[in-house]
Amino acid sequence: MADERATLVRLSDSDRVLADPAEDVRGRKVRDADGEELGTVEELLVDAGEWRIRFLRVEHGGILGFGATPSFIPVEAVKGVSDDEVTVDQGRQRVAGAPRYDPDLVDQQPYYESLYGYYGYPPFWTPGYLYSGFPYHPSRRPAEAGEVRHGGTRG
Repeated sequence: MADERATLVRLSDSDRVLADPAEDVRGRKVRDADGEELGTVEELLVDAGEWRIRFLRVEHGGILGFGATPSFIPVEAVKGVSDDEVTVDQGRQRVAGAPRYDPDLVDQQPYYESLYGYYGYPPFWTPGYLYSGFPYHPSRRPAEAGEVRHGGTRG
């Protein structure tokens, strides 16, 4: 049986909201390490064990919302957040080559392990895991960053 912490859910499918609404990056453009636009943050995936943001689901390509391709990027790759953009430490080609989203695998630990391995980060469920926070902010403590709580609706 997979570790419950490795079970991710879309934030919009839960009854939870971000503790700090300013951390909700859904709808913001995503830029790569070279400043090129990768797409838009469409969703935040949170783990069911600790209720922390673990991945951004970024939609790219397509026309008028049709044919867009989703990619998952670990929050560890986020290097900057502004009012309208998220910057990641990966290049366009690297994101494009990531393991493809498969609806049959989306709730399975091996898929997420492959993503973490591809991007070069340890999975959040590994012993000794420590991440400085999301969105990127060096002064935040891990216990505060990316925290999700019950209540409210996304508005």
